[in-house]
Amino acid sequence: MKWQDVGEQPCSIARSLAIIGDRWTLMVLRSAFLGIRRFDDFQASLGVTRHVLAERLKRLVEADVLQKVPYQGRQERFEYRLTEKGRDLYPVLLALVNWGDKWLDGGMGPPVQYRHNTCGHMFTPTMVCSECGEAVNAREVMPVAGPGLMGMAESGKPG
Repeated sequence: MKWQDVGEQPCSIARSLAIIGDRWTLMVLRSAFLGIRRFDDFQASLGVTRHVLAERLKRLVEADVLQKVPYQGRQERFEYRLTEKGRDLYPVLLALVNWGDKWLDGGMGPPVQYRHNTCGHMFTPTMVCSECGEAVNAREVMPVAGPGLMGMAESGKPG
């Protein structure tokens, strides 16, 4: 299977990776969550080439993760703003933060901490069950076939 075909699989991870599955895309998203909106600001904060950045921004706009919004009158220039679909990726980035803080901090502690504005406390991102509120881990979760997989099998589409 070719990399460009990954997004056609009946797998939510594969479909997601087809959009956000490279390091520069995740770094662009991190910058967007930090409030960066303009091309030159993305480039300055990331140190990425213009070509690579333009390609990642284009892909994120096409996937409706970012929205391209004009901000200057005379010479048309654009900002890139997170859409609702893009904002829904925040827990994904926080999960990566949590893993990196636990395993890659070199014993120095997290480089960035997060404060919950509602209660004012610093917090550690944690995945919890939407039904009971308990923390979950791989040993306590059992994947089962869902309607999307069943629909693929019935439609005859490859999976």
